[in-house]
Amino acid sequence: MKVLRIEIAWINDLELMSSEEKTWGMFCHLSALISYAVGGMFFLGPLVVWLIKKDQFPFVNDQGKESLNFQITCFLLFCIAGILAIILIGFLLLPLVGLYHLVFTIIASMAANRGETYRYPLCLRLIK
Repeated sequence: MKVLRIEIAWINDLELMSSEEKTWGMFCHLSALISYAVGGMFFLGPLVVWLIKKDQFPFVNDQGKESLNFQITCFLLFCIAGILAIILIGFLLLPLVGLYHLVFTIIASMAANRGETYRYPLCLRLIK
């Protein structure tokens, strides 16, 4: 009986979430890809969206923190792979980290657009 109540509450939360809230949640993730065009500081886009909309929408607050954590994690992975490029291992890791970043950012954007909370795999949760 409790499981049924939890599922109904979850469905009702999705119905109550506005399309604007879902769109801003999606922008929290997609803004990282847009930031590649302005110098590769891909954590700045999610940071700006999160800081502007976090008090207005709870979903954007949650997804903004998640996206920002993932972007910081990927930034650290890129730095480590760059350092390891000195001993040639990093040249193999850089494209893999880039692919990991691209694929999971797109998956998270699509989930946020549906109104689903998304949690990135292998992500440091620095901002709680």
